[in-house]
Amino acid sequence: MSLTETLERSGAYGPGDIEWLHLLTNEWQIIADTGYCDLMLWVPDPESIEGFFALSQSLPSEASFVSLAQIRPSTTHTVFHSDLVGRSLHKSLCERAIASWNSQTPKTLNDENNLTDIVLETEFIPLIRNNRPVALLSVHRESLGTRKRQKAERAYRDVSHHILQMVSRGAWPEFSAPVGTAHGNPRVSDGLMMLDTDGRVSYASPNALSIYKRLQFSGDMIGKSLLEVTRSLLPAGEKADETLPLVLTGRMPWRAEIKARRKNVSFRAIPLRRFSRLGEERYGAVLLCRDVTELRSRELEMMSKDATIREIHHRVKNNLQTVSALLRLQARRMTSQEAKEGLEQAMRRVATIALVHEALSQGLTQDVDFDDLIGRQFRLAAELASPGQQVETLVKGPFGRLPSQIATPLALVINEVVANAVEHGLAGETGTVTLRCQHHYSDNQEHRLTVTVADTGAGISGAKIRELEEGASTTGLGTQIVKTLVSSELNGSIHWSCLPEGGTQVTITALIS
Repeated sequence: MSLTETLERSGAYGPGDIEWLHLLTNEWQIIADTGYCDLMLWVPDPESIEGFFALSQSLPSEASFVSLAQIRPSTTHTVFHSDLVGRSLHKSLCERAIASWNSQTPKTLNDENNLTDIVLETEFIPLIRNNRPVALLSVHRESLGTRKRQKAERAYRDVSHHILQMVSRGAWPEFSAPVGTAHGNPRVSDGLMMLDTDGRVSYASPNALSIYKRLQFSGDMIGKSLLEVTRSLLPAGEKADETLPLVLTGRMPWRAEIKARRKNVSFRAIPLRRFSRLGEERYGAVLLCRDVTELRSRELEMMSKDATIREIHHRVKNNLQTVSALLRLQARRMTSQEAKEGLEQAMRRVATIALVHEALSQGLTQDVDFDDLIGRQFRLAAELASPGQQVETLVKGPFGRLPSQIATPLALVINEVVANAVEHGLAGETGTVTLRCQHHYSDNQEHRLTVTVADTGAGISGAKIRELEEGASTTGLGTQIVKTLVSSELNGSIHWSCLPEGGTQVTITALIS
């Protein structure tokens, strides 16, 4: 069961609480990395509490907690090698957890029960929103004993402590801050700096110093304004991002990026705030930075490749349209009706392939919006099959986006089947051709498509169905093309049947993934 489903089922949480806890679990990797700790999110287990559970009430001594989320640090080894999500809190820890919840204050203890080989320092931190706890955050790290911490570790743990203080009162993460794992989003291991209220650097990690060294800054950053240092590295006359000053001074929880000395660097600011008589007061900031030069270079290369591929599809489409036009001109000069019909069928097939390439030339992916494609092709195929005949076309069920390697053969198959339905099924009579699509997903995530084309004509005989199924030599070129494409390109099957109310139905299956 997901985090949202568990919280909604309890009935004690409002939408704002659930959204904020989601934000926290999206961002808490920063706390785990700077605190060299494992984090777990706990909520009271409703099954351990008699009657209706409200967040504002005190928990009884028999209450227990269930884990909703877990995160491991990337800067040190984890203390939990197994996944604890969905498990109940160990009974030996429940007393301190309940005390933390009821008093709305952090509680610490040495945990010697969860692991046999090390002693854990465990801290329970109540997460307070609207003056009542909404969850417990447990912080687990290996006890250091008498070992002395290095400077970088002390600085990182200070960052973790500052952020945890904001988390405990619901002040971080902020709803106004951008979220998500965007390309180039800085991480703790990429580079970290601490700023004072005026935006001056009080600490810079070795990786952060290396980034500025690659930007050709050789001085000492400690005590200097990060904004002024960064501005001095920008090319003369270049207008920086308007959000850059607010990010590099730590005033807003935003992101920014610069390009200088052939390097791209992204920044993310986390303002540090404490509660005072005047409300939330900013007293500094944590700034993460990352060299994204290689990443941006690859993105530019991919964009160039995408543009090249789209141009190729565009030119293939133009060439196919030229071939289709030449076939149309040749058909008009033919005196033999059979030859004329053969060229018109070839023209229709080429035009169908051109439609797929046109769709590919307009998108950034190799997927095709098949609903848009088939909406145009279906009606066109029916009209070209029998000009002047009154044929109604109906489409039922969405196709969605399909891979190009499926879209091209499927479009050709539908084109041929629809043309046969109009020419032979309706046989010059007024009628309806219905195209229906259904998606099927198996337990092993296999995605299959079932496409049916039905007409309201007189229907075909059982003998004709056997002839089509068995691939007799009397079947036409179009049927041979369809059966070949279905078996070799679509990894599917095709069957013909008579409808009880009259008419013919063709059922095509295709393996999508």
